[in-house]
Amino acid sequence: MPSSRLPALAEAARGHIYIWRRRGATIAVGVLALGMGYGVVFGHNGLTAFAKKREEAKDLQQQMQVLKTENERLRGHVERLQSDPSAIEHEARAQLHYTRNGEVIYTLPTNTDASAKH
Repeated sequence: MPSSRLPALAEAARGHIYIWRRRGATIAVGVLALGMGYGVVFGHNGLTAFAKKREEAKDLQQQMQVLKTENERLRGHVERLQSDPSAIEHEARAQLHYTRNGEVIYTLPTNTDASAKH
């Protein structure tokens, strides 16, 4: 009788091994999929990094637009200074405190002392 039970036990053992191997493979594939999914979302080049880069690009685009506007304003100012004598005179009077003959410049004290007392 014991010899007749051996093939049945071997067959049962093979069935259990097959089931456990399948479960192990399924678990391993699940863990691998979770790891890859985590990498896709939170990895170095994942979705969160992509969203940050896109926001950064948007901010840089806005900064570039502001700088282009400022550049155009300054370019116009330079052109006026190169071609318009009254613009040159205005800049000289404002920055260098130049005067015409007979003009007097009065400078008033700043209000920092008065505002500190109150």
